[in-house]
Amino acid sequence: MASSVKDTIYKLLTVMESETQIRKYLKRFSSEQGLKFAVIKVGGNILKEDMSNLVTSLTFLKQVGLTPIIVHGAGPQLTEKLAQNNIDTRFIEGQRVTSPEVLKAARDVFIGENHNLAAKLKEAGVDATSFYSGVFECDLDHQSSLGLVGEITSVQVDQLLNSVQKGRIPVVSPIGETCAGQIVNINADSATFSLAKAIQPYKIIFLTETGGVLNKEGLIIPNISIVNNYKYLIQQPWVHSGMKLKLQKIKDILEVMPAATSVSITKPDLLAKELFTDKGSGTLVNMGEKAVVSNSWDGIDQEKLKRLIESSFNKQLDTNYFLSVPLHKVYVTECYRAAIVLVETGGIPYLDKFVVSDDAKGEGIGRALWDKVVRKNSQLFWRAGLNNPINKFYASVADGFMKCDQWKVYWLGITKYPDIEYCVNFAESKNRTVYEGLAI
Repeated sequence: MASSVKDTIYKLLTVMESETQIRKYLKRFSSEQGLKFAVIKVGGNILKEDMSNLVTSLTFLKQVGLTPIIVHGAGPQLTEKLAQNNIDTRFIEGQRVTSPEVLKAARDVFIGENHNLAAKLKEAGVDATSFYSGVFECDLDHQSSLGLVGEITSVQVDQLLNSVQKGRIPVVSPIGETCAGQIVNINADSATFSLAKAIQPYKIIFLTETGGVLNKEGLIIPNISIVNNYKYLIQQPWVHSGMKLKLQKIKDILEVMPAATSVSITKPDLLAKELFTDKGSGTLVNMGEKAVVSNSWDGIDQEKLKRLIESSFNKQLDTNYFLSVPLHKVYVTECYRAAIVLVETGGIPYLDKFVVSDDAKGEGIGRALWDKVVRKNSQLFWRAGLNNPINKFYASVADGFMKCDQWKVYWLGITKYPDIEYCVNFAESKNRTVYEGLAI
């Protein structure tokens, strides 16, 4: 392996939060699906502008024993070749109309980009195998409008999985054939989703320039839960065009995939951080779990919530908690893997508990629940111990905080000083409800 690749892999390791997290995710990825770890879609711009980081991240995955399947695009390269050869091209609803002349250029470009990526991987010491035929069988359902653009009807995965079994990364081009042998152009995202549906991997990954789904401020949305966030997001004016279409396709594919499957959108150089840390680096999309919302303790399973709280804090919950705490609302995911408890204060709700089970960390379930609670409650305040490991997260989502003797008190949506003062005093003086010692 080239020394530059070794140096970059070392840098990747330095952004990992802990060896424990790396081992946790390695165990999860390898045990859940075996050979079917991930299908990774690489956009044409990444091949053109960010090949070095792409190769380094894929090399890192191989070094830790994971072999993904790569599907690549080459849109910018094809557009450039068509312009050089004075071949007219146009798009209908984001899809390139493919004439015989466009198809010939597309085939040449796709095969060239495929061989180039495979060669770069081999230079880095990673075995790779090119696939640009025999994978996608297609129909020409829209030939009158889109020309030679294929609609995928079946996917042949045996040779791909054989390659993975031998430790070789398959590099797949978006080229298909009809049953009559006609070569056709395929949308690379559609190829990725069809391949994922056939293989059912643990992860579906999109490597993009933006590195995730952006909110209206242009910042990356860390987690999206289809059941909790999709309906809201898809109605927002800042989710449009290609990203809106991609989210719709992600929803469709996740609805027919195993519950453990998730989609990550990130940059090549941040792939390791996205995969091997709870915090991640891009946007993680999964189906999520529906949230049960109740303004009464009788509306939830108290014993399950008690176990979740105690396992999360590794402490015992006060035996009178459900009798003594004046509940405002409790939000609990349907499988009791995340919960948020809001307490009545006579004014602004106090966030008394935010807990996520260990096996749910990194899945985005806690963040999806947090976002739901924040959307429903414009004002909140809470406290956390000075050494709480998620204080960085709290600081990033709060409008302000104050450090006290034993606590950091955070608030959201509160602007008037008397209200802030009241909240700080309330939080600082509130009695503990979990105690040292292992939960029973």
